[in-house]
Amino acid sequence: MAAHAVAGNRHAGKLSRLGHFFLHELRGVIPPTLFFFVGFNLVLFTKRLFLADYLIEYTGFLVATTAALIVGKTVLVADTIPWMKRFDGAPLAYPILFKTGVYTFFVFVARLLEAFIHYWIEGGAVGHGGFLDHTLGTFTWPHFIATQLWIFVLFLVYVTASELNQLFGDGELFKIFFTRRLPELKTTRRARIRLLVRLARLTDAHSVAELADPHTPPHRELVAILSTLAGDGVSEAKRAA
Repeated sequence: MAAHAVAGNRHAGKLSRLGHFFLHELRGVIPPTLFFFVGFNLVLFTKRLFLADYLIEYTGFLVATTAALIVGKTVLVADTIPWMKRFDGAPLAYPILFKTGVYTFFVFVARLLEAFIHYWIEGGAVGHGGFLDHTLGTFTWPHFIATQLWIFVLFLVYVTASELNQLFGDGELFKIFFTRRLPELKTTRRARIRLLVRLARLTDAHSVAELADPHTPPHRELVAILSTLAGDGVSEAKRAA
C-alpha cells in the first residue's frame, strides 16, 4: 500500500510539474500572439482598403493568424536564449532595439522555414537548389521590405511595452493605463519621491545602531516610511503630498 501511495504521489507530482510547464508556456505565448494577431489584421485591413479602390478583393485572415502564431512561438523560443539579456543593465533604448532586431531576424528565419514546409508539402523537390529557385522566382523586394518593416515596427511597440511593464512591475503598466486615475497616479508618485528623500535624510542623520534600536524615534520613523513605501500607508503618502 505504501509503495502504491509513493508511486501515486510521484505520478501526481509529474502531472503537476507538467501542468505548471504548459501554463508557463501558455502565459508566455499568449501576449505576443494576441498583439501580433491584432497588428497583422490591421495591416491586412489597410491593404484591403487600398485594393478596394481598384475593385480587388483580398482576404488574409488565415495568413495573419498563422503569422501571429509563428511570432508568438518565436518570441517564446528567443526568450530562452541567455544572451537576450545582455543589455538588460544598459539604458532602456539598448535592450529595446537589441531585442527588436533579434526577434525580427528570428521571425524572418521562421517565415523561411514555413515557406519551405509549404513548398515541400506541395511536392517541391528538396535539394539541388529547388527551394531557392522557387523562392527567388516569387520574390519581390517591395513585398519583402514592407513585411519586414511592419514586423520590426510591431516588435518595437511590443518590446517597448514589455520592457516598461517589467520596469514598473508586472501588471503595473496595465494599471497605469486602465485602472488608475491620472491625478491619483501623480499624487502617489510625488508622495513616493518625498518619502525616498525623507529616507535618505534619515539614514544620513542617524547611525545604523540608532535606526536598528526599536525604542528610538528614528527607528519608528524608518518603519513608518518603509511601511508606506510597501503600500501599507497609501493614505498617509497622499496626505504627505
